[in-house]
Amino acid sequence: MSNEQNINAQKKFGEAVNTGNLESIRNLVASDSVDHDPAPGQVAGPEGYIKFFTMMRTAFPDFKLEVEQLVADDDNVAFAYTATGTHKGDFMGIAPTGKSVRFRGLQISKFKNGKMVERWGSSDELGILKQLGVAPVNA
Repeated sequence: MSNEQNINAQKKFGEAVNTGNLESIRNLVASDSVDHDPAPGQVAGPEGYIKFFTMMRTAFPDFKLEVEQLVADDDNVAFAYTATGTHKGDFMGIAPTGKSVRFRGLQISKFKNGKMVERWGSSDELGILKQLGVAPVNA
């Protein structure tokens, strides 16, 4: 696949997350896709992403990802992003605080035949906890 096709698939994934149309992820992620940095309890394949982003959108109903920088080659798409949301639902056992969060992350996605087959990534999880007031600010 060309890098344009991979970028397009990655953008559709982001649109699914931002709009809450998470079922469309099934068309963008291979059933045997491997996440090298899964969230706690995240299962493999599209189902894992659907469950994870359902949890995020329940905890942060206005959850948005904004890509800040993106690069791609014939097989991979890498990007830096900023995510925002307001904590209005349970988040990993943390009761709603009403606080807004803003955090950054990086992701590399490998594509084959127009679908994500592997993912590596990192988000500022400690930053989220600090902003919610459940981790020391100087941690």
